[in-house]
Amino acid sequence: MPSIPRRTGILSAAVALAVLSAAAPAAARQATPAYFTMTDVTGERFVVQLTDPADIRHARDLVSGTTRDRPHVLGRIAKSAVPYNARWSYHLRPETVDFFDVAIEVCDATIPYVEDHLDEAGGAFLPGLVWCPWSSRLVNEVAAP
Repeated sequence: MPSIPRRTGILSAAVALAVLSAAAPAAARQATPAYFTMTDVTGERFVVQLTDPADIRHARDLVSGTTRDRPHVLGRIAKSAVPYNARWSYHLRPETVDFFDVAIEVCDATIPYVEDHLDEAGGAFLPGLVWCPWSSRLVNEVAAP
């Protein structure tokens, strides 16, 4: 039987996935986009665009060290490059980005592993294109492209 913290983490991940599936209309959550660099255990860098004002505030708090709550990035990938993240063949859809403490294993992968297995994403690998790199963390805010 999973421990209470683990069950709470699994429940948190399930709720986050449900939220991503039933996200508020994009127009209701839009703000001037902000861009943040995240890294993971590999040391690679990946830029995330945020459009939700609450998410932008939370990301800035993480970068400044004001908070340590929900330090990891979660969202649905899109299999296309974007100008602000041109090094990679995929990006996180801004309207799906959220933050988490603990998530289920099925959505965990490193930045380069997603790139190397992008053709498999959406099936058994990253079902629903939901990506939650467990070692992700924001390192800085970057200028808009």
